[in-house]
Parts: sequence; C-alpha cells; structure tokens
Amino acid sequence: MAGRHGHRLRVRAELVLEDAKVGDSMAVNGCCLTVVDLGPGELAFDVVDETFARTTLGELAEGDPVNLERPVRPTDRLGGHLVQGHVDAVGEVVTPAPELLVRTDPALLRYVVEKGSIAVDGISLTVVEARADGFTVAVIPHTAEVTTLGARRPGDRVNLEVDLMAKYAEKLFAPGGGP
Repeated sequence: MAGRHGHRLRVRAELVLEDAKVGDSMAVNGCCLTVVDLGPGELAFDVVDETFARTTLGELAEGDPVNLERPVRPTDRLGGHLVQGHVDAVGEVVTPAPELLVRTDPALLRYVVEKGSIAVDGISLTVVEARADGFTVAVIPHTAEVTTLGARRPGDRVNLEVDLMAKYAEKLFAPGGGP
C-alpha cells in the first residue's frame, strides 16, 4: 500500500524489507526508485517531477496497492527478461486479466512482438498478440493473485517497459548507429 506526501512516496511492505537498506534500488509498479528511508514495515522513496509525469506514480492515492520488486543480483536466477525499471510509456487496460489487453502509443509498438517480452507495472510477461494499438498478454492465476494485475480494470493506467534488447538492436541497425 502506498501513499504520496509531496515528492516522498511511502510504501508499506513486509517481505522486501528483509534485506533492504537506504540507497538500494527497488521497482515500484515497474519504476526504479531509490530507498531513502526505512521504518517499521515501511519504505520511503523520493520521486522527481519527471517520474511523476511519465509514469502512473503521480496517480497513486493513499492506500493504493503497488508491485514491489527488488533488483536481481548477478548470482540469482533470471526468471524472466531483463527489466530495468525505466518506464517507456503508460498504457491503458482495455480488457482485464487473464487475457490482459493494453492499449498504448503506437510508436512504442515497434518494440512489441508476438512471444516477445514486455513489463507491465514491472511484471515480466510474454506478448501473446501484438496489435496496431496495443498488445495482449496472458496472466496466469498466480500472477493475478500476487500482483496488482488481477485487480486492474478497463481504463486503469499501467507502466510499460519494452525489451531493452529491441531498443539496442534498433539503434545499432539505424543509419549511423553502429561503431
């Protein structure tokens, strides 16, 4: 559960507090933030105007549930694709889980391919279908239960991060993008 107090975002949490410390990076609804304060059952982050403007974090109300994700360590197994917490765009839920349909800016969709990866609110998912104005992903019951995706309804806005490798490939193969 989150609450915004000016530029300070406070999040009640349990599991992620076990080894958290000030200065750690943590993703909140897919947005990479830095822990600036720890209290009993709570984390705090300072959020800049740019992040509020380009993500859904500015829309959070007191008590809203959020997805929290600790960063992967080099020794950990990678159970999805590489997600940085650098939000590329905000999308809108058209159809809720389990067959989640998200509409987004068509300019972003050049990075979205069938069976490719996309992060929705920081959750690594596989694209089922790439469409002209969005994409679909299948949300399994476990993911719907332990994340906010199971509660998302039509009209809800979600943070999107496309596959980093697709962006690098585009730059590398663009005129003047190589070495």
